[in-house]
Amino acid sequence: MFLSDTDILKEVKNGNIVMRPFDESRLGPASYDILLGNIFLLNDAYTAVVIDPQKKIFAKTTELKLKDGQEFILRPGISVLGTSKDFFGSDHYLIQLSGKSSLARVGLMIHNTAGIVNPGHFLNITLEITNQNNIPIVLRPGMKIAQLTFSGLSSPPRQNYKDVGRFAKDNWKHYVPEKKAAKKSKK
Repeated sequence: MFLSDTDILKEVKNGNIVMRPFDESRLGPASYDILLGNIFLLNDAYTAVVIDPQKKIFAKTTELKLKDGQEFILRPGISVLGTSKDFFGSDHYLIQLSGKSSLARVGLMIHNTAGIVNPGHFLNITLEITNQNNIPIVLRPGMKIAQLTFSGLSSPPRQNYKDVGRFAKDNWKHYVPEKKAAKKSKK
Protein backbone atom coordinates (compact mmCIF):
# COMPACT_ATOMS: atom_id res chain seq x y z
CA MET A 1 0.00 0.00 0.00
CA PHE A 2 1.29 3.48 -0.91
CA LEU A 3 1.36 6.35 1.56
CA SER A 4 -0.99 9.27 0.96
CA ASP A 5 0.10 12.90 1.23
CA THR A 6 -1.22 12.92 4.83
CA ASP A 7 0.94 9.93 5.78
CA ILE A 8 4.03 11.13 3.88
CA LEU A 9 3.87 14.44 5.75
CA LYS A 10 3.36 12.66 9.08
CA GLU A 11 6.29 10.27 8.47
CA VAL A 12 8.61 13.13 7.44
CA LYS A 13 7.68 15.03 10.62
CA ASN A 14 8.23 11.85 12.71
CA GLY A 15 11.63 11.25 11.08
CA ASN A 16 10.65 7.90 9.53
CA ILE A 17 11.19 9.40 6.07
CA VAL A 18 14.21 11.66 5.60
CA MET A 19 13.66 14.36 2.97
CA ARG A 20 16.14 17.25 2.73
CA PRO A 21 15.07 19.80 1.89
CA PHE A 22 11.37 19.16 2.45
CA ASP A 23 8.94 21.48 0.68
CA GLU A 24 5.29 20.71 1.40
CA SER A 25 4.26 22.42 -1.87
CA ARG A 26 5.89 19.51 -3.79
CA LEU A 27 3.67 16.96 -2.06
CA GLY A 28 1.11 15.33 -4.36
CA PRO A 29 -1.89 13.19 -3.34
CA ALA A 30 0.35 10.09 -3.04
CA SER A 31 3.82 11.25 -4.15
CA TYR A 32 6.56 13.83 -3.63
CA ASP A 33 8.29 15.73 -6.47
CA ILE A 34 12.09 15.86 -6.43
CA LEU A 35 14.33 18.36 -8.20
CA LEU A 36 17.16 17.91 -10.69
CA GLY A 37 20.61 18.44 -9.22
CA ASN A 38 23.64 20.23 -10.63
CA ILE A 39 25.91 17.31 -11.58
CA PHE A 40 25.83 15.24 -14.78
CA LEU A 41 28.01 12.36 -15.92
CA LEU A 42 28.53 12.04 -19.67
CA ASN A 43 30.10 9.14 -21.56
CA ASP A 44 33.11 10.07 -23.68
CA ALA A 45 31.83 8.09 -26.67
CA TYR A 46 35.14 8.20 -28.53
CA THR A 47 37.03 6.36 -25.75
CA ALA A 48 35.38 2.95 -26.05
CA VAL A 49 34.33 0.79 -28.97
CA VAL A 50 31.84 -1.10 -26.79
CA ILE A 51 30.59 -1.28 -23.25
CA ASP A 52 30.86 -4.79 -21.81
CA PRO A 53 29.56 -4.85 -18.22
CA GLN A 54 30.52 -8.49 -17.66
CA LYS A 55 34.15 -7.75 -18.54
CA LYS A 56 33.93 -4.40 -16.73
CA ILE A 57 34.66 -2.42 -19.89
CA PHE A 58 33.06 1.02 -19.71
CA ALA A 59 33.48 4.27 -21.57
CA LYS A 60 35.44 6.98 -19.85
CA THR A 61 33.22 9.69 -18.44
CA THR A 62 33.26 13.43 -17.88
CA GLU A 63 31.57 15.01 -14.88
CA LEU A 64 29.84 18.30 -15.61
CA LYS A 65 28.78 20.66 -12.81
CA LEU A 66 26.24 23.34 -13.64
CA LYS A 67 25.31 26.35 -11.57
CA ASP A 68 21.69 27.04 -10.77
CA GLY A 69 20.18 28.86 -13.74
CA GLN A 70 22.45 27.19 -16.31
CA GLU A 71 21.06 24.88 -19.00
CA PHE A 72 22.03 21.40 -20.10
CA ILE A 73 20.91 20.50 -23.63
CA LEU A 74 20.15 16.78 -23.86
CA ARG A 75 20.42 15.69 -27.49
CA PRO A 76 18.12 13.05 -29.02
CA GLY A 77 19.10 9.46 -28.26
CA ILE A 78 21.65 10.47 -25.64
CA SER A 79 21.76 9.09 -22.09
CA VAL A 80 23.47 10.82 -19.17
CA LEU A 81 23.53 10.33 -15.45
CA GLY A 82 22.27 13.13 -13.24
CA THR A 83 21.52 13.59 -9.57
CA SER A 84 18.66 14.86 -7.49
CA LYS A 85 19.03 17.98 -5.38
CA ASP A 86 16.94 16.20 -2.77
CA PHE A 87 18.56 13.87 -0.25
CA PHE A 88 16.13 11.20 0.96
CA GLY A 89 15.70 7.73 2.37
CA SER A 90 13.97 5.64 4.99
CA ASP A 91 14.67 2.65 7.18
CA HIS A 92 10.93 1.91 7.25
CA TYR A 93 9.64 2.28 3.68
CA LEU A 94 10.38 1.13 0.15
CA ILE A 95 10.72 4.23 -2.03
CA GLN A 96 9.92 4.09 -5.73
CA LEU A 97 11.16 6.64 -8.27
CA SER A 98 8.90 7.47 -11.19
CA GLY A 99 9.04 9.93 -14.04
CA LYS A 100 6.72 12.88 -14.36
CA SER A 101 4.10 12.43 -17.08
CA SER A 102 4.63 16.00 -18.33
CA LEU A 103 8.29 15.18 -19.06
CA ALA A 104 7.58 11.70 -20.41
CA ARG A 105 5.24 13.27 -22.97
CA VAL A 106 8.15 15.22 -24.44
CA GLY A 107 10.34 12.09 -24.54
CA LEU A 108 12.35 12.45 -21.32
CA MET A 109 13.04 9.26 -19.36
CA ILE A 110 14.57 9.71 -15.92
CA HIS A 111 15.31 6.07 -15.12
CA ASN A 112 15.74 2.94 -17.19
CA THR A 113 15.35 0.27 -14.54
CA ALA A 114 16.78 1.57 -11.28
CA GLY A 115 13.61 2.95 -9.72
CA ILE A 116 13.64 1.26 -6.31
CA VAL A 117 15.30 2.67 -3.19
CA ASN A 118 15.56 -0.05 -0.56
CA PRO A 119 15.06 0.55 3.16
CA GLY A 120 18.31 1.86 4.64
CA HIS A 121 19.45 3.65 1.49
CA PHE A 122 19.82 7.40 2.03
CA LEU A 123 21.01 9.32 -1.01
CA ASN A 124 20.83 11.99 -3.64
CA ILE A 125 19.57 9.56 -6.25
CA THR A 126 21.40 8.99 -9.51
CA LEU A 127 19.03 9.50 -12.43
CA GLU A 128 19.44 7.66 -15.75
CA ILE A 129 18.28 10.45 -18.06
CA THR A 130 17.56 9.74 -21.73
CA ASN A 131 16.07 11.86 -24.50
CA GLN A 132 13.75 9.58 -26.50
CA ASN A 133 12.54 12.48 -28.64
CA ASN A 134 13.98 13.64 -31.98
CA ILE A 135 14.36 17.21 -30.66
CA PRO A 136 16.82 18.36 -27.94
CA ILE A 137 15.40 18.84 -24.43
CA VAL A 138 16.61 21.59 -22.07
CA LEU A 139 17.31 20.49 -18.50
CA ARG A 140 17.89 22.96 -15.68
CA PRO A 141 19.10 22.30 -12.14
CA GLY A 142 16.20 22.81 -9.77
CA MET A 143 13.45 21.76 -12.21
CA LYS A 144 10.95 19.13 -11.06
CA ILE A 145 12.40 15.97 -12.58
CA ALA A 146 10.75 12.96 -10.90
CA GLN A 147 8.42 11.84 -8.16
CA LEU A 148 8.73 9.46 -5.24
CA THR A 149 6.14 7.10 -3.80
CA PHE A 150 6.45 5.33 -0.46
CA SER A 151 5.29 1.78 0.28
CA GLY A 152 4.89 0.15 3.66
CA LEU A 153 6.67 -3.15 4.29
CA SER A 154 4.88 -6.28 5.51
CA SER A 155 7.56 -6.70 8.19
CA PRO A 156 10.92 -5.14 9.05
CA PRO A 157 13.63 -6.31 6.60
CA ARG A 158 16.28 -8.74 7.86
CA GLN A 159 18.89 -6.88 5.81
CA ASN A 160 19.53 -3.16 5.69
CA TYR A 161 20.85 -1.51 2.53
CA LYS A 162 23.48 0.28 4.65
CA ASP A 163 25.06 -3.16 5.18
CA VAL A 164 24.40 -5.03 1.94
CA GLY A 165 23.87 -2.36 -0.74
CA ARG A 166 26.53 -1.93 -3.37
CA PHE A 167 25.92 1.82 -3.71
CA ALA A 168 25.32 2.44 0.03
CA LYS A 169 28.41 4.57 0.52
CA ASP A 170 28.69 6.31 -2.86
CA ASN A 171 25.66 6.37 -5.11
CA TRP A 172 27.52 8.34 -7.80
CA LYS A 173 30.14 5.72 -8.71
CA HIS A 174 29.74 4.46 -12.26
CA TYR A 175 30.21 0.79 -11.37
CA VAL A 176 30.45 -0.90 -7.98
CA PRO A 177 30.84 -4.69 -7.62
CA GLU A 178 27.98 -6.54 -5.95
CA LYS A 179 28.26 -7.28 -2.25
CA LYS A 180 27.64 -10.77 -0.98
CA ALA A 181 24.46 -10.98 1.09
CA ALA A 182 25.16 -11.09 4.81
CA LYS A 183 24.43 -14.56 6.17
CA LYS A 184 23.00 -14.73 9.65
CA SER A 185 23.49 -17.97 11.49
CA LYS A 186 20.58 -19.14 13.62
CA LYS A 187 21.51 -21.19 16.64
